[in-house]
Amino acid sequence: MSAATTPALGATYRALVRRKRLVLAVLAGLLLLSFMLDMATGPARYDLASVALALVWPDSVPVQLRVVLWDIRMPVAAMAVVAGAALSLAGAQMQTILNNPLASPFTLGISAAASFGAALGLAFGVKLFPLLADYLVPVNAFVMAMLSAVLIHLVSTRRNVGSETIVLLGIALVFTFNALLALVQYFATEQAVAAVVFWTMGSLGRATWPKVGAVLALLLVMLPLFARRAWSLTAMRLGDDKAASMGVDVRRLRLESLVMVSLLAALPVSFIGVIGFVGLVGPHIARMLLGEDQRYFLPGSLLAGALMLSASSVVSKTLVPGAIFPIGVVTSLVGVPFFISLILRSKGRSW
Repeated sequence: MSAATTPALGATYRALVRRKRLVLAVLAGLLLLSFMLDMATGPARYDLASVALALVWPDSVPVQLRVVLWDIRMPVAAMAVVAGAALSLAGAQMQTILNNPLASPFTLGISAAASFGAALGLAFGVKLFPLLADYLVPVNAFVMAMLSAVLIHLVSTRRNVGSETIVLLGIALVFTFNALLALVQYFATEQAVAAVVFWTMGSLGRATWPKVGAVLALLLVMLPLFARRAWSLTAMRLGDDKAASMGVDVRRLRLESLVMVSLLAALPVSFIGVIGFVGLVGPHIARMLLGEDQRYFLPGSLLAGALMLSASSVVSKTLVPGAIFPIGVVTSLVGVPFFISLILRSKGRSW
């Protein structure tokens, strides 16, 4: 390489870094706009200027407006942001460590397991963790989601088990827990069936400040842990053999990451129900815009997932005036076509 080439390569790299930072800034700006729109929409609509004023100077707006925005709408809008970020980050790392574009909390059975756990509590009052009986449904959902993640973890520790086997196991778990959920609905009362169906559709209306704080705290703990492993995770995209030749302990990294993403996926699902495809679509949007470098892919996935769920929350309140669509239905309407396109694009070639 000539001496004249080095400055040119350096300039190209700096331009690429500036472009990626600009993309992250645009995603952050769109997320802020979507958050404010989420606050502004509802049975009573407010203009963005009033929302911004209420956020910056709460005491300068009428009491009614302040109560509606801060006490009623903000926990819901904030949950959309933090839950979308957590699910997307979990999906991004699942796709990385399993080297599979279709991996996500939804497709690996974690969400289905949470649905079954919640249904046991809603239909029969089953307490999987009696010490927290006051939080029966979210605790049941979290316990079952983590049990499914532990099962995937145990299988992944066996010899000669590749990422394809783990994905196939996840698909098997989806069908298994869906069958168990149908069995619960068959024996449950009509009122219980209605409650189970509503929960499995996903709803941000259950959001409270303690739940938002729990998901946010988990994000703040997990994000630095993933950031410390950014180089190793990027190397894994080259394949296990190449990553190992670079000094990466592939087996240990995969197991540690699987535990962390299971926590990230299980907690928000236990609070708001099944939200499909955010963990699938968000990472792919980030990958198309920012590439595989985890230094930018991680925050990009986080922002893209938060933006997707926040925007879905806005859409759910504007599709039909006076009605709020289940948030899981909205994300599925977006995610299913994307899922099909991924299958068609990945057919016949490695990802």
